[in-house]
Amino acid sequence: MDRNISKYVTQQVMTAAPATLVFMLYEKAITSLHEACNALDKGEVEPRWSANNRAIEIISHLWSQLNMEHGGEISKNLSELFPYMITRLADVDVFNDRSAAEEVISLLEPLRDAWRDLARTNQGTEAETPKPSNQTTGPAPQSNATQTRTRISA
Repeated sequence: MDRNISKYVTQQVMTAAPATLVFMLYEKAITSLHEACNALDKGEVEPRWSANNRAIEIISHLWSQLNMEHGGEISKNLSELFPYMITRLADVDVFNDRSAAEEVISLLEPLRDAWRDLARTNQGTEAETPKPSNQTTGPAPQSNATQTRTRISA
């Protein structure tokens, strides 16, 4: 990846709102599974495994960050859905099962869409939030986005 593109992507991630970060994770998992399907169609083992493994890592991360104390029924449901997805994705590698990847994509897409909508809604409200006057002097203060990177509440 071009160094400038890499810097841009890093900046986008580091400055993104929490809902946008979650959306980006879902989007990358879905993109990775499409890549796995394409590699599977071509008979390319290593690219299939890499792309599928990337999706598994993302789903595992989302699962590990669920806030079970405050997430209510949504977190409970996701805590059952994520391991199911990971189990199905094992079939992609073990059995070259394209339908397993497609099933997980179909499960991830509505979740991604919901987080995208939430991120768009939050962008409008964040733009209206006044910024502290000391942000231009010294290092930027840690935002709620940084704290949320470690704990996702559904």
